[in-house]
Amino acid sequence: MSELLLLIIFCALLGSGVGFLAGLLGIGGGLIIVPVLSSILLHFNILPTEQLVVSAIATSLASILFTSTSSAIAHHKNGNVPWELAPWVMMGVALGALISGFIAALLPEKIVRIVFAVSVVLIAFKMLYSSKSNSIAERPMAGKALLTLCTTIIGGLSAMIGIGGGALLVPMLTFFSVDMKKAIGCASACGIVIALFGSVGYISSGSRYLALEDGFAGFVYLPALLGIVCTSWFTAPIGAKATQHLPVSLIKKIFAALLIVIAAKMVIS
Repeated sequence: MSELLLLIIFCALLGSGVGFLAGLLGIGGGLIIVPVLSSILLHFNILPTEQLVVSAIATSLASILFTSTSSAIAHHKNGNVPWELAPWVMMGVALGALISGFIAALLPEKIVRIVFAVSVVLIAFKMLYSSKSNSIAERPMAGKALLTLCTTIIGGLSAMIGIGGGALLVPMLTFFSVDMKKAIGCASACGIVIALFGSVGYISSGSRYLALEDGFAGFVYLPALLGIVCTSWFTAPIGAKATQHLPVSLIKKIFAALLIVIAAKMVIS
């Protein structure tokens, strides 16, 4: 079996898991994809060490474009995408994602790794905290200008660390008393925008460093993208359906513990 085929198989296994989580929690799956794909690229010696994380982030965003689309379609069918709110959220995350795709390519690999790890730990603790309480204090939704500003920051950080934004958007929306299922549905739809605009930045900025004949579209590694998407597209709707039945609080606890392990690995490796 060729190394390229083996790499695609590994990425397909990765995609099956992140696709389910994307549908279940409204995340793009980048929190899992980035560290695991970094290890895969390192194992197969695809890139120099200093470009590994940036390429993993770029490839993660490109895969999220497909995974979030599949997840959002499923959530829309279940009536869980609040379209009266989603356009304003999308506007902010699109702007932030587009800007960060260019900025991240200029940052040292160590800085990107630290930003990723710190963000993951904060998200994990937020998930643990929110899983302990089923009651939500009633708060009015932020004004459109403030909402766009907040989501611009979320979109920028999400694209910079290669995630679809759900891990940041869902806590923000639920803070403003948006129903958890609708927050997850909105995050899935917004993941499409973050992935699209973030990928444009990474493809444009990476084209000067990596060539298409080597399997790269900018910083996006196409064989890995193929492997992830070929399974995540089909498992995302399964996760979206499971949202209707499984206890999200328990899943949050397990997922938060996993995030902390991932963050530690990213810092140590």
